[in-house]
Amino acid sequence: MFRRTFWFTAGAAAGVWATTKVNRKLKQLTPESLAAQAADKAVEAGHRLKDFALDVKAGMAQREAELGEALGLDAHNDPELPVQRRIAALDYTQHSYNRNEDH
Repeated sequence: MFRRTFWFTAGAAAGVWATTKVNRKLKQLTPESLAAQAADKAVEAGHRLKDFALDVKAGMAQREAELGEALGLDAHNDPELPVQRRIAALDYTQHSYNRNEDH
């Protein structure tokens, strides 16, 4: 008698456990849940891309400063405007290029 009761209880518990697992999985596979998961992944990827871009920008600024020191260029220009530093580093007075000279 106890053996039958034990197996009945074990079967009922396994059935409840399996039903709960299946219902959770079905809720995860609804279109709303899949859309929310995709949106979360997209936001996470956006944050990672932003962090990567900031790391690249910081590395570029550091390397440019190292090169500027190595070449003896003065860094009196605004650090937010890297184009100005590059133009200041180039001497346009010595080399003027006229693309019509070749024709």
